[in-house]
Amino acid sequence: MSIQTLLSTALAKRHDFLQQAEQDQTDCFRVFHGTVEGVSGLNIDRYGDTWLVQSFHQTLTDEELADVSAVLLQQADLPIVYNDRSLGNSRVLNALSPSLTEIASAERVMQENGIKFSTKLRHEGQDPLLFLDMRIGREYVRANSQDKTVLNLFSYTCGIGTAAAIGGATRVMNVDFSSFALATGKANAALNQVSNVCEFVQSDAFPALRQLAGLSVGGRRNQKLPSYPKLPQTQFDLVFLDPPRYAKSAFGIVDLINDYQGLFKPALMATKVGGTIVCCNNVAKVERQAWFDSLVRCVEKQGRTVTAHTWLDPHEDFPSFDDNHPLKIVALTLS
Repeated sequence: MSIQTLLSTALAKRHDFLQQAEQDQTDCFRVFHGTVEGVSGLNIDRYGDTWLVQSFHQTLTDEELADVSAVLLQQADLPIVYNDRSLGNSRVLNALSPSLTEIASAERVMQENGIKFSTKLRHEGQDPLLFLDMRIGREYVRANSQDKTVLNLFSYTCGIGTAAAIGGATRVMNVDFSSFALATGKANAALNQVSNVCEFVQSDAFPALRQLAGLSVGGRRNQKLPSYPKLPQTQFDLVFLDPPRYAKSAFGIVDLINDYQGLFKPALMATKVGGTIVCCNNVAKVERQAWFDSLVRCVEKQGRTVTAHTWLDPHEDFPSFDDNHPLKIVALTLS
């Protein structure tokens, strides 16, 4: 089946979703999730007033890109940015015309459920500045932050933190190692007039978390520790934990397959009794129930109990095989 046909089918399946998105003041969403909808590694999204086409496995031919463009322009007459990221390092390979280069590198504003977010389709990093499959997480946090303190770990551009502040949080601490990501987070807070509620801590997650949990800050064997911001022991009503698949620093190793507990344990220690910790794992090979069971065991080893839990599945613009989403999100209420 041709890309043109597959994309047209995907858009038809989203008819009701797209109508609802417009009513909800949402203009950023996925219209083609290629791994499930017929072209592995091809994702097509709308980011505000621009279409973003990205290929991760194989470069689109000029003819294929023209076919995709014809369908998209029929849906909405917007500029189309193509990012070819088909090499192993996922860096953008292809050049754009001068006019599209200007569009792709400009800061633009889009909306999700009426919340404004800054976006830029080409920048010093690799990914767009808002992960669209995390919409359900932002919705949950917004709906459950009234009068609460919120800790947003691996905050990236602080979409979760911004949603918490919009939802009525009294304090939001965003923690990320990237000054670039936090600068966008500050812009997002300013766009929504919630800067007074949001804090931005540029730090490796390990020392930040361990200090908040009241633990000593250690490091990997024979590693000299760089400086890090000093934080007092603090517990929060709502903690959001969304680590990358794998990362290594002098302070520790983030490994979502083999050692989620290394981050989860101090994060739950920074969660108040009666509070909620939202855990995310985006590794497809990690089995949902086994991961959940390991979280419960870790909570119980700390002498605490999971009193309730809620699974948060991505919206229908991110279809999955047999409802088994690679991105797993669960909110745990702790006693």
